[in-house]
Formats: sequence, C-alpha cells, structure tokens
Amino acid sequence: MERMEPLDDARWSAVVSRDRAADGLFVYAVRTTGVCCRPSCPSRRPQRANVEFFPTVAAAVESGYRACRRCAPEAAAGTDDATARVVATCRRIEEAGGPVALAELGRAVHWSGAHLQRVFTRLVGVSPRSYGEACRTQLGRRALLASGSVGEAVYDAGYGSVRAFYEETGRRLGMTPSTYAAGGRGATVRIGLVDTVLGRVLVAATESGLCAVRIGHDDEALLASLRAELPRAAFVRADEELGDVLAAVAALARGEKAGVDLPLDVASTAFQARVWDALQSIPTGETRSYAQIAAEIGHPTAVRAVGRACATNPVALVVPCHRVVRSDGSLGGYRWGLEVKSALLASEARGSAPRAPADRA
Repeated sequence: MERMEPLDDARWSAVVSRDRAADGLFVYAVRTTGVCCRPSCPSRRPQRANVEFFPTVAAAVESGYRACRRCAPEAAAGTDDATARVVATCRRIEEAGGPVALAELGRAVHWSGAHLQRVFTRLVGVSPRSYGEACRTQLGRRALLASGSVGEAVYDAGYGSVRAFYEETGRRLGMTPSTYAAGGRGATVRIGLVDTVLGRVLVAATESGLCAVRIGHDDEALLASLRAELPRAAFVRADEELGDVLAAVAALARGEKAGVDLPLDVASTAFQARVWDALQSIPTGETRSYAQIAAEIGHPTAVRAVGRACATNPVALVVPCHRVVRSDGSLGGYRWGLEVKSALLASEARGSAPRAPADRA
C-alpha cells in the first residue's frame, strides 16, 4: 500500500506539535472545512485522513481552499531570517521539480551548503535532497494519475529513465508505478477492527506484516484514512484471520505484553528505523525522554527529529512511541491524543487496564 512520504510525515508532526518554526514552510488544508492553515494554528487539530499539504497558500487557494482567518497563513513567511532562507530554498527546489545541488542552493541564500543542510533539516524535518526527491515523486504521482501511462509520467516528472522512475517512485509509493496508476488496483490489504479499553483499533496487514495500527472511536473514519490512500485497492475484512493479531493489539492497549510476534511491513527512513528500534527496546512500564532516545541512536542533538519520528510511527502500540516523554516528565505529544498516552502509561505502570478516554470527536 502507499506510504506517507517522509516529507508529509515531518509536516504532519509539525501540525501535531503546532510547531511555530514550520510556519511559512508549508500550509495544511482540511478537506472537511475547506480551510488552509499554518502549522501552528491554534484551531482544533483535524483528522490526518482529512488533511493535505501545500507548499504555499496560493497553491492551496488554487485547489479550492480559503485561508484561515484565525492564523492568517499568508502572513507567516519571512518573519525569521533562517525560516525565510529555508522557505526560499523550498521554493527553489519546487520550481526545479526535484533535487538541486546543495552548493547551488547555498549560494542562492548566501549560506554555505553545510550550514543550509543543518538548518534546513532542523526546520523541515528532511534534508534538501530528500525534499527534492519528495517533490519529484509528487510530480510522478500526479503524472501517473493524469495520464495512466508510466512512459509519459517518466518524462513529465523529469526522470532520466524508466528504471530510475521505478526504483525511486516505486519505493516511495509502496508498489509498482503501474499498480499505482491503476489506483492501487490489484493490491490487497487485510483489515481488522477490535474494541479495546482505549476505543476502537484498526489493524491493517499485507502479506509481509502489519502496515498500520490506528486508534479512534469511529470505524468509518479509521477506514476512510486507508481508503483515501488507495481508492482501488482491495481491502478485505479479515477479523477472524487476524484474530491473534487483534487479540495481541488489545492486550497492548491494556498495558500487557502482546504474547505473539507481530512482524511489520512499514516504510521508513534510516533515521526513523533507528528511532523505532530504540522505542521497541523500552521495557513495559518505563519511559525515556526524547533526548535519551536521541543520544541512544547516536544523534544527541536530534531531539526534535526524534519527536517527529515518534509522531509518524504508523503502527501504534506495537512500536510504543507513547513511552517517550519530555525531559521534565511531561507527556509531550501523541498522534492519538494525550488522553490515550496518559492511559497507556498509567496502565503499563500499574499493570491494570486504563479507563477509556472520552471521545474527542
């Protein structure tokens, strides 16, 4: 199935944490309201399935959205020198439609390439090279959907060869470009839903392992986020077949051990993989700070990036990102809500089931 781009992972993490440092880098638009906002907008956080990202307010307006009156995203860019230079770098990469040499990008904003690399990665969440690859993949995605032809999409998106197109775009889409061009036709994802003390939990699995574990209160909302990714994929309800997996996930929700192996099929950057591996080594009932995880994986200054990797974890409970807290002991963020995070930590600490949190809808 299609995976969320690392760039969109970073953007969603910035929205979840209302990161002011990301203001001006992009806007997020909410399909259900028709409004686009800056990342730090104080309005109620939308469901991830209803969000799409745009590099600029103008791009969002062109797609039919209006600017939020509360956070005024059109006024966000350029309020900080570093942010302004990074925004200019983003625009330059977008105009090129793909990766641009770091030295060239540095000259354009009067910084050294090394300094630009550090600041860009800190603010955006991915390197300039990864940002360019994401832009090129997005062009490829649009070209595939517009033409339905891999051959046309290769050149429309600026790839030098069909092989390069398949290697990069196929890896990022999670399937071959020809399958994606057909809207995911032929891809099969087994899904199951189970009641837990935290609410409803959706499990999605490919032949290789779990690709999604999501927590919520509404089955249709949980399913919609998967359907939106692949409108023509075959989603097979397989509660009985996934019975052991669903029971294991329900046990994790109670703060207990899974009792069975839960193989994963998730796409990740090398950095995300290291963070998620570190999370799985945290014993039940214990926590670690974001700074401790950063130090453990050999990147002591990458505390914010660790937070983003936690926020973009696609398999809740199985990879226990809820066990990471701030250095002062406060909870920090959690994709599924702080009520759920608090309940999980309390349950694991005392070895008993938490009370289900109130519906946040």
